[in-house]
Amino acid sequence: MPVSTEVRFRSRGEECAGTLFMPDGDSLVPAVVLAHGFTATRKDGLVGFGERFADEGFAALTFDYRGFGESEGTERQVLSIKRELQDVAAALHFMGAQDRVDPNRIALWGSSLGGGLTFETAATNPAVACAIAQVPFSDGFSLLGELPPLAATRLSTEAIKDKIAASLGKPRVMIPAAGPPGSLAAMTSEDALPGFESITPPDSLHKNEVSAGVALDILSWRPGRRAKEILCPLLVQVADRDLDTPPCPAEKAGNSAPQGEIRVYDCGHFDVYNDPWFEQVVTDQVDFLKRHL
Repeated sequence: MPVSTEVRFRSRGEECAGTLFMPDGDSLVPAVVLAHGFTATRKDGLVGFGERFADEGFAALTFDYRGFGESEGTERQVLSIKRELQDVAAALHFMGAQDRVDPNRIALWGSSLGGGLTFETAATNPAVACAIAQVPFSDGFSLLGELPPLAATRLSTEAIKDKIAASLGKPRVMIPAAGPPGSLAAMTSEDALPGFESITPPDSLHKNEVSAGVALDILSWRPGRRAKEILCPLLVQVADRDLDTPPCPAEKAGNSAPQGEIRVYDCGHFDVYNDPWFEQVVTDQVDFLKRHL
């Protein structure tokens, strides 16, 4: 029976907390590194995927980005895309050093914001043998115009305040990560708040807050444009009723990848983590991994 172990690895001098899921036996196995989404932790919607991968014979690693969950980091709930890319690279290195893991057969799996990190990393890191981008964040420009003018003004004001505070070494300006439509929060779709609630178990360390400046960083980030540079096999899974990461840019990214495959599901952004959609989504992932690792 697969077992899970709490682990720690270093990223730029600070420790990231992780959970390593290992399949039965003592033979060399392929592996999957899982990168979670916006402000989440490794316990938020990822445990089921890690357990399934281990059941199917893959080692799997989930982890908290620095500043979130149980990982170190002096700035808490401050989301930095650059820092999270560094953490993904550190996780891949850690996984490749495990005794039972074949370092030539490691997949990178990313969901939501983690899907954007997957596009960026798979385009440049030769350690990635294949990649999966699940309901991925692909293009910040696609979010422009989604917010009502008043909400956009309020969010931009808080984001600028946060950037100024950071430059002066002052406490960061925090806003809710998710809130109801029309509220001051980073994510305000109808699905955002109930969606987070659906993936956070009682023992989760998720906090519904984030540094406001990330709103400006997200709008200018276009990771899906890197897909054309991804030479390894890439699976892009799109929810066609996604209100949080627009599906059209994700499909465009998948079509631009030299070895891209696209699967489309008639569901919303957070549905992929929960039954009944979880089973179909993870079955397609396992099939992809068995074909390419």
